[in-house]
Amino acid sequence: MNESAEIPTAAAIRLAEMGLENFAPYLMNRIMGRYNAALQTEMAALGLTTPQMRSLAVLSTIDGILIRELAVYAVVQQSTLSRALDALDRDGLIRRETDEIDSRATRVFLTDSGRETYERLWPHMSLAYEAMFKGIDEAQKRAFVGTLKTMLRNIRKHDF
Repeated sequence: MNESAEIPTAAAIRLAEMGLENFAPYLMNRIMGRYNAALQTEMAALGLTTPQMRSLAVLSTIDGILIRELAVYAVVQQSTLSRALDALDRDGLIRRETDEIDSRATRVFLTDSGRETYERLWPHMSLAYEAMFKGIDEAQKRAFVGTLKTMLRNIRKHDF
């Protein structure tokens, strides 16, 4: 049996003993909740929801991605993503095209308007990102991001 699949023993530390302030998943959720909340005003001004913002952000770096991959990168359930993409398409921020290799699959592309909207939001995203790292030197930041990458590799279900 592989170690990550082992069932914890009764001796494993319980959450109440560890405390929320020492439980990494809780801390990561709190951080992302604050990050998303910091962007709410700007997203609302642009008529965007969090799933739409995440989709535009991913598409700004990986344009033409398959919808199933976008769901993974944007960390959005497929049903929620579908509604978000419908709204982005309706607003002219994305376009969807059938994949050339697999006619059952769909690729998503940013339109010029979508890129402009993302570019208007990016400065706010960048400021919120920098606020998270206030008082953390560059070496600590690199080490932390490296640790997050390792953690993601440890738990991910996809090759990306």
